Amino acid sequence: MMEITQLEAIISDQLSVFQKKEQGFERHVNFQKFTVSNQITVISGVRRSGKSTLLRQFSLKLHDFYYINFDDERLINFTVSDFNNLIILWKKKYNSKFILIDEIQNIINWERFVRRVHDEGYKLFITGSNAKLLSSELSTHLTGRYQKLELYPFSFKELLDYHKLSSSSTLTSIMKTKIFKLFDDFILHGGFPEYIKYKDDEYLKRIYEDIIYRDIITRFGIKEVKSFRELANYIFTNFTKEASYNALKDILGIKTSMSVRSYVGFLEESYLVFELFKYDFSLKKQYISDKKLYVIDNGIRNATAFYFSSDRGRLLENLVYIELKRRGVNLFYFKDKSECDFLIQNKNTITQAIQVTQRIDHSNEKREFEGILNSFERLKIKDGLILTENQDETRIINSKKIIIRPIWKWLLDKE
Repeated sequence: MMEITQLEAIISDQLSVFQKKEQGFERHVNFQKFTVSNQITVISGVRRSGKSTLLRQFSLKLHDFYYINFDDERLINFTVSDFNNLIILWKKKYNSKFILIDEIQNIINWERFVRRVHDEGYKLFITGSNAKLLSSELSTHLTGRYQKLELYPFSFKELLDYHKLSSSSTLTSIMKTKIFKLFDDFILHGGFPEYIKYKDDEYLKRIYEDIIYRDIITRFGIKEVKSFRELANYIFTNFTKEASYNALKDILGIKTSMSVRSYVGFLEESYLVFELFKYDFSLKKQYISDKKLYVIDNGIRNATAFYFSSDRGRLLENLVYIELKRRGVNLFYFKDKSECDFLIQNKNTITQAIQVTQRIDHSNEKREFEGILNSFERLKIKDGLILTENQDETRIINSKKIIIRPIWKWLLDKE
């Protein structure tokens, strides 16, 4: 256990620093939804996506609160048995029913404390950077007691608001020029808050290294560090492509496909990489089919992997994937006689097929339309959408309506 005087000094210092923290840009979050509910609010997401800043924004909606940040080397010896002293120290200062906790996954058995104080009537806001750890502990010990808020780097709509640019339907030519310039920057550099503020590619590299080393290699005790790093780099270089664990094993010379599966799982848990399953009526076939791999942010991808001008189409596809994740939809890719980039599922029914391409022209229109039409035929879908960089039109093909929209406009749709 920690010395109580030491713990008191740390939490007092942390609270002072937290209250002086800049409010920052207010994210597009329904604050009222989370503050009026008595459920535990769990804010999760990739490192440096703005979780602590969002926690600060929540604190400004509250009259008073208790706060602790476990991403602090001074708390390295803190254990679950120290939580009782923590409550005593908090109550010694003043009475509050709100508890804010940063990076809670660093403490073993944290969920037992959270459940206890929640049952005692406290409202908690907690943040964490490990998807599996949070979800497994929450589902095991806190079922029905929490609501989850997944935070991603800035959306394009947030980026426009940050730069005080209107996204209304009536835009002047000057406004459109500014939006197009920002969109081009968004494609290449993504939306990490600190990058947007300082425009530093080295910062994106540091985020990547922190996640790889601190959140994965150290936390999971990876022994084959070189193999793991090569796999991460390979995925970032070949993002949006299909891959199997066996193929990755052979390409990179990793001992077993199970090791590859574990490594990809670690990358997913840290919100760095995402697997997209192939749609099939058979769940077994979904699991054994090749997965498509996407990455959290185009900027961090381009800062850490080789970039070629031919990658632009894949950057657009990755950007659309992350936006769909942000919107909370359930999605797959489809591959039969032809391929469709994304299928949207709503209540066990596929409702929309989406293709993403830089442009529709004579060289690719047959492939892109066939991907949509094939999914119409096989899955009885009626809603087809092709997202491109700047085309805006509607096509009727085989009596089927397919809408073609600019990605930047689609990104500004109501989420």
